[in-house]
Amino acid sequence: MPENQTATLPASPRRWFLPALLVALFAAGLIALTIGSVRVPPAEALGRCWTALRGQSVGDAVDRILLTARLPRIIVAAAVGASLALAGLAAQTLFRNPLASPYIVGVSSGAALAAVAGMLMIGTAGVTFGLLPAFSIAGGLAVTAVVFLLARKGSHFGHGLLLAGIAIGAFCSSLTAGAMYLSGERLQTMVFWLMGGLWRANWRDAAIMVPVAGASLLTLALMAPAMNVALVGERSARDLGVSVRRLQGVLLFCLAVTTATAVSLSGIIGFVGLVVPHLLRLVIGADHRRLVPASALGGALLLVVADTLARMVAAPAEVPVGIVTALVGAPVFLWLLQRRGGGRPAV
Repeated sequence: MPENQTATLPASPRRWFLPALLVALFAAGLIALTIGSVRVPPAEALGRCWTALRGQSVGDAVDRILLTARLPRIIVAAAVGASLALAGLAAQTLFRNPLASPYIVGVSSGAALAAVAGMLMIGTAGVTFGLLPAFSIAGGLAVTAVVFLLARKGSHFGHGLLLAGIAIGAFCSSLTAGAMYLSGERLQTMVFWLMGGLWRANWRDAAIMVPVAGASLLTLALMAPAMNVALVGERSARDLGVSVRRLQGVLLFCLAVTTATAVSLSGIIGFVGLVVPHLLRLVIGADHRRLVPASALGGALLLVVADTLARMVAAPAEVPVGIVTALVGAPVFLWLLQRRGGGRPAV
């Protein structure tokens, strides 16, 4: 759909939208850094971070709270949020449907099944909790490969991909439920992980997630012109010189890698990849040259805010962040459906 039919912001304010999102993300990260069981003034928090960057960290309890617990968690939350939003945008472009989400091809179900299987194997064959991300990523990518091979045999790739993803995802979800039924005392850990949470986030997770989010952002930014053309339909895009199958392959690969990695580190966090691209498309239009960076910043902002709420709303206990995103995302998405006239496609 042409940009001027979906954008609600005039052209001039739209130029300031990305900088505004960046400022909002920085502000949300600073707030998350300063609040908690130990409150630290913003100026002191920034000063300690700057001192640590220069290799002159004080090393006291406040430093450990800020630099070992809060800062890596904020960075991982931002990277996971950006990745899920970009994966959602890739899915919505791939299927030409604004209701598509990062989990639509079954990648999350495969990642969850592999992670749950890994939890059951902890303590045997040298399996430790630290290996669960590897299990999860491998499971998500394996399911995506199976779905791709099944869909490739059909004449309509997108339609086959959707149906195969739903079927394989349901199969994996059934196996996950069976494994949880047999999990015994590990059930609580599995349930909490599946609800989505960043309570275990550390610098290792940040070193994994940030490059994946950056690569996803760069890939989709380079593909943005082709993604714009793809919105008119496969046949028309092909006539305009776009290699549709190549674009579909790149989008699927980006969707699978970013989603599997995000799920491996944070569990299943819903609505970020579904709502953020959809909402931003209504605000700034369907031009992917702006929509790609806006989705990354919007997803990062949403998850940083949601994770901060998850830490604080029931302190000292912690609410799974997936519950927070669902409580916020579901009403927003219902509002979007009503605004779009019952879910009529916006792309």
